[in-house]
Amino acid sequence: MFRLGHPSNYWCISGSDVNLVRHPLPRRIVTIDAEPQMLTLDLSHTAIIVVDMQNDFCSEGGWVDSIGGDFEALQAPVGPLNRLLPALRQEEVPVIWLNWGNRPDRLNLSPSVLHVYNSDGEGSGIGDPLPLNGSRVLEKGSWGADLVPELVQAPGDIYVDKYRMSGFWDTPLDSILRNMNIRTVLFAGVNLDQCVMATLQDAVNCGYDSILLADCAATNSPGFCAEAALYNIKQCYGFVSDSGELVQAMAAQLKTSV
Repeated sequence: MFRLGHPSNYWCISGSDVNLVRHPLPRRIVTIDAEPQMLTLDLSHTAIIVVDMQNDFCSEGGWVDSIGGDFEALQAPVGPLNRLLPALRQEEVPVIWLNWGNRPDRLNLSPSVLHVYNSDGEGSGIGDPLPLNGSRVLEKGSWGADLVPELVQAPGDIYVDKYRMSGFWDTPLDSILRNMNIRTVLFAGVNLDQCVMATLQDAVNCGYDSILLADCAATNSPGFCAEAALYNIKQCYGFVSDSGELVQAMAAQLKTSV
């Protein structure tokens, strides 16, 4: 019989029969230290979403740099992610890169979204060319919308464009997660208190378990913004851990299964 669908959510079909029974994946259980409580999760139903690690935010010459923002602070997740993601891929945990990648005509963006990036009408807003390199701000296919080159990508990684602070609005992100039978989402990227937080909140509102990996997230906002985001995640939305805990737990799980 032919398998139709993702390996974690498929039918078996032939010319005469359709089998709707999903075959459960082998459980891959790990336990990690987290706040406010210890966590046990199944890697077979887990994905990581890395938010906005792109040139316009994190690179010299990008949009943040062009307006005088601290782009270097937003590079902090690169090292931890490059250590974590290979371990996750080895465990077949999907890696989802969630980046701003707007339409050139910006027809799906309201004035309230456009205002955030050009509050007085005189700067370089969404879709406008940057003064130094001409890259169009956060536009799909532009240099600014690309992932920073320091991050290691791999075949099989998943790419989703977003158009607002939250990656769940006007995007296929929720459908992708559900088709892969994902229940737990790890969060990383920038800005912790803005796009990461907004996407994490909506993930919880959609019914996903959410875990922020704090060392894989960053912001260039004032310190109290990060403190508030971490407080609210632990208080209202999910859990906070770090990549070292997860890598260690995966290594222990792999050793035990050998």
